[in-house]
Amino acid sequence: MSDLLKWFGQRRQVRALTLMQRHLANVVSAVEDLVRALEDALRGDEKSMMASIRRVAEAEREADWLRRAIMDALASEVISAAGREDLMHLIKRMDMIADWSREATRILEAMPLREAPKEILEECLKMAQGAKECAYAVRKAIDRLLEKPEEALKEADRVERLEERVDALYREARRAFARLPPGQHHTPVLILLRDLMDAIENVADWCENTCDQIRVICVTVR
Repeated sequence: MSDLLKWFGQRRQVRALTLMQRHLANVVSAVEDLVRALEDALRGDEKSMMASIRRVAEAEREADWLRRAIMDALASEVISAAGREDLMHLIKRMDMIADWSREATRILEAMPLREAPKEILEECLKMAQGAKECAYAVRKAIDRLLEKPEEALKEADRVERLEERVDALYREARRAFARLPPGQHHTPVLILLRDLMDAIENVADWCENTCDQIRVICVTVR
């Protein structure tokens, strides 16, 4: 049994793993509230949208703090240098999911909703809902990694399939974007919408990148 696998088995006593699970909860929460913010935007409820955006910001800040705390905690853990490095890469990739969720809400916050074409916001919402499913699958993969690493690979494969669905939704969003009547929408708003689509896609991409690192760790602990 690898030293990393033994370390996973002590997760209730290991501070770094406890912090890691808290970090994961904040990452998933950021994606959930991104979806809520887009739902609020489509309803024209700016007050609720801003509340959702604030929750994303809080989750992202907490995740950043936890990432730093995990790095400090890992420095004192009795595991191999390679195992420590693998876990640090995993945490950094997880953190990017929250970072891009926050970036998406920054763009949404800057956008004058009344001027944003509803059909494109609807496509963005579909993408965000797909990214949320990716985040849920990442959470399950990491839970499996901590409990039964041999099962984590199956969950990592599922994340990849879900990310491919978001890619397909992104293609549909681009088509909808291209079908907008010329000259009817303010150019800066269209630029923000394009950036929003890219940010949401990056949420899903970093879910996949996180699971690539889970695969690396699964190979290590075998």
